[in-house]
Amino acid sequence: MSLLPVLSEPPLPADASAARRRWLLPALLVVAGLRLWRLPAAALPDYDSVRNWQIVQEVARFDLTHLFHHGSPTFYLLYAPVAALTTDYRVFLVLNALLAVAALGLFADWVARAARLPGPETALLTLAAGSSVFLTFSGRDFTMSSLSLLLLSLLLRAHWQRLQQPTRRNVLRTAAVLALGLSVNYKFLLTVPILAVLEGLQADGLSWRAGNWWRVLLLLAAPFVLLGALAWLVSGVPLYRWPAVYYVVMFPAAANAAGRQGTVQVDFTYYLRYLLDFEAPLLPALAAALVWFGGGLRRRPLPVAAYLLVWAACTLAGMSLLVKAPRGLLFGYLPMYALLVLLLRRWARPAALLGLLLVVGYNAAQLRQHLYARLPTHYPQVAQWLQQHGIRRVATTVGPALLPAAQARGVAVEVVKTRAELEAFRRRGGRYVLLDDYYRVAGVLAFDSLRRRPAVAAWPESVLTSPLLYLEHSEFTGLGYQATLQRQRQAAQDTVQLRLLRLP
Repeated sequence: MSLLPVLSEPPLPADASAARRRWLLPALLVVAGLRLWRLPAAALPDYDSVRNWQIVQEVARFDLTHLFHHGSPTFYLLYAPVAALTTDYRVFLVLNALLAVAALGLFADWVARAARLPGPETALLTLAAGSSVFLTFSGRDFTMSSLSLLLLSLLLRAHWQRLQQPTRRNVLRTAAVLALGLSVNYKFLLTVPILAVLEGLQADGLSWRAGNWWRVLLLLAAPFVLLGALAWLVSGVPLYRWPAVYYVVMFPAAANAAGRQGTVQVDFTYYLRYLLDFEAPLLPALAAALVWFGGGLRRRPLPVAAYLLVWAACTLAGMSLLVKAPRGLLFGYLPMYALLVLLLRRWARPAALLGLLLVVGYNAAQLRQHLYARLPTHYPQVAQWLQQHGIRRVATTVGPALLPAAQARGVAVEVVKTRAELEAFRRRGGRYVLLDDYYRVAGVLAFDSLRRRPAVAAWPESVLTSPLLYLEHSEFTGLGYQATLQRQRQAAQDTVQLRLLRLP
């Protein structure tokens, strides 16, 4: 019995399916353009992106020491063959962006089939979701978000099919996709309560029947056993390393560099404020969906609109209990945009199409302001200046974005996260530090006093004043929505964000 997530949705007329794809593919090309526009002029935008870039190079050399960093072994294994061919970070940015476009295509095709959307509305669903401010922002980094969205799309398709056709085969397909998701992003754990709610609504008990539940558990355990054994055999990584990552994430033993400790942070306004400021059409859409599609929760099997409503509402409510960042709603953006389209199509068709075009236009204006206007990056100019002035070794405050550009020019970069680490760098003969304002984004404010020192050279880096970047790090800092943006507004008053200082 095949467990691959290749689903057999209800057949559609061949001409209807072909017509839909004739609209879907051009829309995906437009989304790909949004994701790739000026992407080679960007840097790896955050600490995790740089760390992932380093780890895939290690895995390409068959060093699996950090395979379970962030609990994402499949992500590193996927990109390791690319790292064996090139270390150019821009290649990884482009591939990751295209992976997110593929995820959107799978999702839009499924919703269009399930909701019987005609071609134009399928295209507008693709454009609306594809121009989402956060999904575009996160689709231009090198983190697990893109691959997570791909697996989320497969999980949604698989589980909805399991509800439509309640068979053991479909239950196990869902479990197989979930197991793969857990090997890419530990946050797939957060989908388990949502799946449990949907299983409870279905109330057929299929997943808990004898012969099913233990097969599901075996599938979920399989990646932990197989990849754990692989890392142990190749690099001697302890077998408990991957489960330990989950434990540390859920129960951190100490505060992080920004002073945040713990994972519970109840705030039901953070995401509402974010949606209002950056994804404005989604907030009224979700409220209206509760009214229009809530009645569908009583139907068996669930219609696709009610199914998407459960995903969106549970994601929003559940993440409001934990530490916050826009990526906390990663598994909710696509369902929310789909609900928006399903709501608008209840209007007369010209009005619905016009409404969706306005949504796309709003998103495009937001993207221009928050993404494209902040390019190009100046890290390559910093690396070039260091090389030209014979500086072969430099420290950088918290932010490692200089590292890829510096590595290509033979400049060694040491990331320091505390003043003690900077002092140790100085004692080992280090003479220069790049005061990278990423330390302000991450809330590691111990380096603020260095701002009073004269700079040897300085460069602007507009992305380091981006409200999206600051909000993405509020999970790390533990700050609320308003406090995070207050710091961002203070930082945006400076004209330069990268200052090269000589150590005394």
